[in-house]
Amino acid sequence: MNSTPLIELREVSKIYPLPSGDVIALDRVSLSIQEGEFMAIMGPSGSGKSTLLNQLGCLDRPTSGDLIIDGKNTRDMDDRELTSLRLNTIGYIFQKFNLIPLLTAYENVEYPFLMKHRKPDDTGHVSGLLSMMGIDQALAIHKPPELSGGQQQRVAVARALVNDPRILLCDEPTGNLDSVTGGQIMEMIADLNRKGRTVLMVTHDPTVAQFAQRTIIIRDGRIA
Repeated sequence: MNSTPLIELREVSKIYPLPSGDVIALDRVSLSIQEGEFMAIMGPSGSGKSTLLNQLGCLDRPTSGDLIIDGKNTRDMDDRELTSLRLNTIGYIFQKFNLIPLLTAYENVEYPFLMKHRKPDDTGHVSGLLSMMGIDQALAIHKPPELSGGQQQRVAVARALVNDPRILLCDEPTGNLDSVTGGQIMEMIADLNRKGRTVLMVTHDPTVAQFAQRTIIIRDGRIA
């Protein structure tokens, strides 16, 4: 592995001001992640796991501290640059799938591709990804409510991969799935890591965390 981290957090804090008093969701977190790592993030409810993932995915800015991705400090980026980073470098797999219900499975996967390339996919890339995830042409024309939870999560994985991201963020990727389907999804994610993807995953399940090479524990907004 390259000795320079792909992702580095330096004293990152996230504070939410509320009328009843400030909530410190992350408290001076420092962390280095190498390219090609598979890291699990665990901790009790409300510990800051999802807040940390949102920071890593540039969905939210730190209140203080620095987040450096591929040698670039995100603090110095404007909204356009952050959007480009999210679109080109980071893929997301959410617990609740977050698919667009009015679009077909195919259209859901193609949507980030359209945003990046400004034209529909005419290369077969989207269909190939869906097929790799076990979604055939007959299923690809169905909308998310017509698919099972496992099928929706497979579509969500394909969507996360469509722009070939270096970093894959997974927020409880098996949380809404039965154990067999969840195991299949985790095998897919582990295989993507073996092929070079950097995977960062929030989970409450120790069995799921065993797929990772490294596990960190978050408590009260700090790495334990």
